[in-house]
Parts: sequence; structure tokens; C-alpha cells
Amino acid sequence: MTTEDLWYHYGRTRAARDRSVPACFHWTWSQDGGPGPEILGNLTGRVVGDLGSGTARHAAHLATHHSPARVVAVDASPAQQAMALDLFRHLTPRLRIVPSDAVAHLRSATGTYDVLYSVFGAADFTDPRELLPAAFAALRPGGRLVFSTLAHYLGGAPAQHDAVHADIPAKTPDGEAATMRRWVLQEHVWTKLLGEAGFTEIGTGIPFVDGGSRAASTLLVKAIRDGGTRTG
Repeated sequence: MTTEDLWYHYGRTRAARDRSVPACFHWTWSQDGGPGPEILGNLTGRVVGDLGSGTARHAAHLATHHSPARVVAVDASPAQQAMALDLFRHLTPRLRIVPSDAVAHLRSATGTYDVLYSVFGAADFTDPRELLPAAFAALRPGGRLVFSTLAHYLGGAPAQHDAVHADIPAKTPDGEAATMRRWVLQEHVWTKLLGEAGFTEIGTGIPFVDGGSRAASTLLVKAIRDGGTRTG
């Protein structure tokens, strides 16, 4: 049985009108403020992975503006992969677009990456008890993991105080109502899970608060796979 692609509609309107490589990289929900890619360290000559990359706009920015050896954009959605290839195939080989579940990809890529990141991507929609150990194993010693996620649920409900998911609304390609799992966790929960996975130098912070009816705060999380020279 084929799994419905619940990301079929996401980003489609923008992809039709905006085909450019983004000039900026933002971590925040609103994508118009907060810190930029400097949080990732010096990417020159590094191997970088974007987990849950969507249409690969963040990955395209890094591949174009920050001189990595390679950026691998990983996403399990066939629709997102197709849009990413349509928009940014011309950036090959510096940008590689990979159709895969994030955990499966990381488990097949032991010791491959210098930097892994997620901007409201796989860190939000994958069980962290599977994702974080897989990310640790895929990083080289001294490698860095950075991700942005929701600090609380959209609308203001508090984040979970344990590693549990919520079912959030989604749509099938045919427009029928569905749900998908999302992990919205408190800072201390992320810190605990990262430590259990083996990470050190764990840091969290809320760099920017978005307003409006769907109020959102961005939680930025950083950690190191210790055991070697830092990657930036």
C-alpha cells in the first residue's frame, strides 16, 4: 500500500512564482528575521546535510553562497523532491537532492557529515529517539547538529514535557483531511534526548517570536558530536 504524500501541497504556490536561489538563510518560522547560517560554523569544504529539506531552498542557499564540498538535501516526500529538482537541479553536484526518510538516510551514512541541520523539518516530524542517535552516528567527530523547531504549539499551547507527539491537520494530494505526527518539545526535553544520543555542548534558545493569529516562537537547538576537531 502506498503511503499518501501529506506534503504534496506544501510550497507549491511559491515554487510556481519564485524559482530563485534565496539570498538569505533564516531559522525562524516567519523566515524574515533571527540569526542566519553563521550558526552552522564555517562551511567551506564541509559536507552538510539538510534533514527534511522540502523544496531545498535552504540547501540551495548554502550550496551557492557558502562554498561547502557538498550539501545533501534529504526529504521523504516525492512531491517535495520533484519541486526541489525542478528548482535547483542546476546546482548539481554541489547540491544533491536525495529522496529518503531522514533516519534511513542517516543510518546508511555513518561518519559522512560535518554538519547536519533542520529548519522545521525532520526534527519536527520524526521521533527524536530515532532521529538523534542516527544523526550522531552520521556525523564525523566534532560534527555539529543544529535545528529550529516550534517552542510551543501554533496558537500558544505549551510544548510537551516529555518525548511525545501530537497529531496535527494535513491534507492528502486529493485534498482529503488527514493528520501527521509533530514533536513540539520543551527545551529540557530536547537537551535530555540529545545527551542520551551522545551529544555534548548542547545549547537552546528562542531567537525570534512571530506575531499574528498563528503566533509562533522559534526554538533553536545546537549540539556537537564530540571526539574531534570542531567544524567551525
